[in-house]
Amino acid sequence: MRQRTEGVEAPVLQGARREHTGRVRPTRNAGARDASAAECWHTHATVYVAFGCGELCGVCRSVTDAQHTIRRSVSCSGIGLHSGQKVTLSLKPARVGTGIRFRRADLGGIEIPATVDNVDRLHYATGLARDAGTVETVEHLLAALVSLGVDNVIVVLNQAEVPIMDGSAASFVYLVHEAGLKGQTTPRRYLKVLRPVALSRGDKRIALYPSDHFRVTYSISFDHPLLRHMTHTLRVTQESFVDEIAPARTFGFLKEIEMLRQKGLALGGSLDNAIVLGETGILNTSLRFEDEFVRHKILDAIGDLALVGYPVIGHLVAHRGGHELHAAFAEKILQESDAWRIVESPDREGVAADASTSVKAPTPVTN
Repeated sequence: MRQRTEGVEAPVLQGARREHTGRVRPTRNAGARDASAAECWHTHATVYVAFGCGELCGVCRSVTDAQHTIRRSVSCSGIGLHSGQKVTLSLKPARVGTGIRFRRADLGGIEIPATVDNVDRLHYATGLARDAGTVETVEHLLAALVSLGVDNVIVVLNQAEVPIMDGSAASFVYLVHEAGLKGQTTPRRYLKVLRPVALSRGDKRIALYPSDHFRVTYSISFDHPLLRHMTHTLRVTQESFVDEIAPARTFGFLKEIEMLRQKGLALGGSLDNAIVLGETGILNTSLRFEDEFVRHKILDAIGDLALVGYPVIGHLVAHRGGHELHAAFAEKILQESDAWRIVESPDREGVAADASTSVKAPTPVTN
């Protein structure tokens, strides 16, 4: 259920080389930094996102071989889904071994590593805390960073919550594209699953099985005519993430909104940043995918699983999961240290220190 558009509002991005503030046309070479990015282009009907892939862009050849940071600092602004506060987020390059760290500029620069040890609140989003600093709703950004191959980055916030943008990870893909990737000298390290690990809580369950790749199979079931049962499975690559998962928006039920707001949640929620379900249908004009709901759950799971601190090589299978189950499972994985081992990418040939890797170009589209 994908549609092209002649242009939509682009997020405000402040980068080292240029700034996008207005409407952007989805032309063939829009946003491309070089001929290679322009040549390996194909369009997808998602907000701000389209990827070309293959041999021209170079990303898929090199992004798995060594650790990467971003080439330049970039920023965006948006609203916190739960706080309702305007927030500015900046991504800044970081040294090898830094990992993904959140920095609260409004709290004197307190840093919070994105690790399971720092998991805090898990109600309707994933939150982290360390010392006096907290950061909320980190999962969509984490999913984009780990799926696009960003190992080391500082995420600077001037408020406690990552902006929700359009409710998906699409704008964060756009942001990483603007920043570019920079190869580093140290090999990337992966968590390779050796035996099954599983966790169940009532009718909710999640497991990780050995596999040669990172694959996710997710199923959901709600008491709603559109969500009786829905399943999606895919091998997660940079391309499949951008094409099939990043555009999927968060969703909620109209009947729960007042209850959430009484608890101080969903204060920034709207039809612009979430799919809202009424008694029998959706209040938004249309979906980006027929099974957009379960695709978004995969997005959440990828972001929450990033808290183990390594890209995963394994098959994640979940049914009716959520942030609490995801986070508890990430902790369980690390506790069962005989179930996995850390491996380095097998082939770093051709990846030079300080090498620049062009991220495939996104394009603005509707819905």
